[in-house]
Amino acid sequence: PGRLTFFLRLSSTVLLWALLLATVFLGWEIGFFALVGFMAMRALWEYYRMLEADGIGVFTLTGLVCAAVLLVGGFLIVRHEGAENSHDFELLVLVLFLITIFARQMFRGTANDPLRAMAYTVFGLLYIPWLFSFITKIIYVAPRAEDGMTTGQYYVLYLVAVTKFSDMGAYVFGSLFGRHPFAPHISPKKTWEGFIGAMVSSLLCSYWMFALMPGRLSAFRFDDLTVLGLLLGFAAVVGDLAESVVKRGAHTKDSSTVLPGIGGTLDLIDSILFTAPLLYFYMRFALGVG
Repeated sequence: PGRLTFFLRLSSTVLLWALLLATVFLGWEIGFFALVGFMAMRALWEYYRMLEADGIGVFTLTGLVCAAVLLVGGFLIVRHEGAENSHDFELLVLVLFLITIFARQMFRGTANDPLRAMAYTVFGLLYIPWLFSFITKIIYVAPRAEDGMTTGQYYVLYLVAVTKFSDMGAYVFGSLFGRHPFAPHISPKKTWEGFIGAMVSSLLCSYWMFALMPGRLSAFRFDDLTVLGLLLGFAAVVGDLAESVVKRGAHTKDSSTVLPGIGGTLDLIDSILFTAPLLYFYMRFALGVG
């Protein structure tokens, strides 16, 4: 069963991320955004569905509509005006979202815990579509080639590879050598051996990706590869544990069963939700690009 689970998880991960990245390397920006948007919306829907199944009356439709506005509007601004110009729009959507949620609650009637419902709804918007949108921003914050074409797709490829190597390293090392619990109050199966495997795997992948395409990742230096390998590896572990906290709070094992060996879309992207923003801000403030 363990080998089958590993194979199914690896196959689903490779297939889905290959499909996502293929749209970028083909130069199909709209297709890339459509996939990113679909994955974010699907993951948010899974999150709201988990809470509803646990008896928490979140504002699912309102949350999904606001998420669609955030994703579409943010993509158009980032594509035409640059990633750094999307922040005011995102704040506007958040403010309007908060007003809408409170207005909806006024006309909803009685509820067991209205504050909890509103808080969980807003948290879902920030946790999933907003954090995941940074994967699109990386495309346009990266330095462009001499012919004006984007090079950010290679940094997204680097991001996905390092993040997923961290995930797989944690799984493999934890399965083979795991003896000492890492965070038993959150996820009993997570071990310190798995954590070490995640960090080592992400660091080695960071070096390996640069060795494969040094000209495509020209903004990085050796020190950056070391820092990012460790930083993204750690963030991937935290991202995985963060979703475990969410699922434990909703009293469920997987966000869905749509992906064999993985669970749901949220289970697929949980680590990226934390690593994508870190890579984006590292590129902007530490590397000074964008």
